[in-house]
Amino acid sequence: MRDLKQTGFTDRLTAQQEAKKALLAKFKPKPAAPDPEFDKLQEKRAAEREEAKRRLEAEKAEIRRQKAQKEAERLEAERLAQEAIDAEKRAARKERKQLTKEEQKAARDARYAARKARQR
Repeated sequence: MRDLKQTGFTDRLTAQQEAKKALLAKFKPKPAAPDPEFDKLQEKRAAEREEAKRRLEAEKAEIRRQKAQKEAERLEAERLAQEAIDAEKRAARKERKQLTKEEQKAARDARYAARKARQR
């Protein structure tokens, strides 16, 4: 077969390499054009994340407040129960003291009466 184009071996090799490069270039990812809405979407997502964080913090703060309130109520109930117990103890002690005062008075009266009886 005659070579009509009059190309040499090196010319054919370079043509083959260029064709191969062109074919591979077709499959390479093209640089994407930036989406004009990308910045707006990014800002919207950031705002949503911030809102979610704020909402989560508010929920956590509410839970902490409720726990603190329950703890305060529990402590108040304990304090009231302790005060009731203390009041009962004070009343019992007062009653005991009153009985001992009455017993002392009765013993004193008995001694007084015995002395009077001896004197007669």
